[in-house]
Amino acid sequence: MSKFRPCIDLHNGVVKQIVGSSLTDGGAAPTTNFVAQHSAAYYAAMYRRDGLTGGHVIKLGPGNDEAAKAALAAYPGGLQIGGGITPDNAQEWLDAGASHVIVTSALFNAAGQLQQHVLHELQERVGKQRLVLDLSCRRTAEGWTVAMNRWQTLTEVHITPHTLDALAGACDEFLIHAADVEGKCNGIDQELVQLLGDWRGCPMTYAGGISNMQDFELVEELSGGYLDATVGSALDIFGGSGVAYSTLVKRQQHF
Repeated sequence: MSKFRPCIDLHNGVVKQIVGSSLTDGGAAPTTNFVAQHSAAYYAAMYRRDGLTGGHVIKLGPGNDEAAKAALAAYPGGLQIGGGITPDNAQEWLDAGASHVIVTSALFNAAGQLQQHVLHELQERVGKQRLVLDLSCRRTAEGWTVAMNRWQTLTEVHITPHTLDALAGACDEFLIHAADVEGKCNGIDQELVQLLGDWRGCPMTYAGGISNMQDFELVEELSGGYLDATVGSALDIFGGSGVAYSTLVKRQQHF
């Protein structure tokens, strides 16, 4: 059975729901679906109260450290942390209360080539059991290509069973956003979900495009229940109308 993984996305220190493909390093503001009145710690405490585990806090750019640490303090050991994680700061975030660190951009050089020595260093410093590899991707001629730098820059790594096999031994889980549909509430990337569900080599969380409970259930159906899922902009606690948070909590309690 596919498990609901809650999220807290932070932008400029505030909980937001953003269309992932609109993030840039330029001056243009990203397309924002929701800006929370509540703090990151508020949502973390709610997830703790409701017994939701394996969720993640994602720092979308600078200015988010204080809010992220407050969320981790509100739910120690209950949330993963991603965004700007490197071998040098990974242990600091685990000490702050994260269950795992989520890493993407630090694994690649400027040309988008995977740096195996960085991956090995992360394993040595924090252990594979506390490491999540973020393989968030975009559709390309090759199928799906991992994107770094807040999904702006394509790497040389493509999502294939061979790639997943090669990386699974280095981490505890994969987190995979379908960046082209993330935040748009227009439905999931069914082909990507099918590919990931057919692989089944380690725990994985899919994010991107879920607009209603039918989409969530479709993730479960296409993956045979092996793929967990995150719901963002469609969730009522984030201003959406397609999915009720209470429905997911009740579903999880029967997991």
